[in-house]
Amino acid sequence: MKSLGKTLKEARELIPLTLRQVEEAVEISNAYLSQLENDKIKKPSANVLYKLSNLYGIELNTLLGAAGIIEKTSPQKSKLLNTVALSAETLTEEEEKELLSYLKHIRFSKKKDE
Repeated sequence: MKSLGKTLKEARELIPLTLRQVEEAVEISNAYLSQLENDKIKKPSANVLYKLSNLYGIELNTLLGAAGIIEKTSPQKSKLLNTVALSAETLTEEEEKELLSYLKHIRFSKKKDE
């Protein structure tokens, strides 16, 4: 996987935006952005990454993984998590309880089999 800095720089250049334009859009100094892109800052805050992910159209988990803040997930797992997250907004309270109950059942059954 590419470094966080390389990922951010490539994304910015694809749009294309200058560091000053990004600074204005997300209110993060261009000096800080430059340090991020040159991998001088290894673990920026999740808030900074959130703002950049929205501006660049990159999944937040991609940036969090590149920064080492979260464990990198496989593309299939990441897609599943994003689908679940989007669906969760429309779940009723009863549906949410049923899903959690089912997940517990699956995990319990798996542990019994091991």
